[in-house]
Amino acid sequence: MTNRTTLAQLREMDAAQAARLPVDHLALLLEEVGALKADAKHLADLLHDALHARYGEAAAAARRADGKDTGRVRLEQDGFEIVADLAKRVEWNQPKLAEAVATIRGWGEDPADYVTVEIRVPESRFTAWPPRIRAVFEPARTVATGRPSYTLEPKDVA
Repeated sequence: MTNRTTLAQLREMDAAQAARLPVDHLALLLEEVGALKADAKHLADLLHDALHARYGEAAAAARRADGKDTGRVRLEQDGFEIVADLAKRVEWNQPKLAEAVATIRGWGEDPADYVTVEIRVPESRFTAWPPRIRAVFEPARTVATGRPSYTLEPKDVA
């Protein structure tokens, strides 16, 4: 029997109870959860690769038969319906898009009827700007936070 908190015990706790655990227990639990996540990812990747090896060619043939390169097709095998989905990922060349927008504007048309323009400011650039430039942009800037994360690292006892 061990004198540390197990994952089974942790499952029965709420966050307030878990927060009261000794820090060394929390560190060990984080290690265990990390190992479980890595194992789960490995198993999910393995199953994905196995399904692709088994159904990838048939799904590609079904898409070709439907006259498409991407999207969802349905295959049947041994009383199961296998749904094979191949997502479409479109990337646009930004300089060429800017040329296309200029062409449409040159024709006297409103590019907003065809495209959406989003201006982005990388945070690293913003923080490097001189204060007078930052002041112009600050009213358009909203800062939000993400989910906090924590790591527990043992200190070297010297």
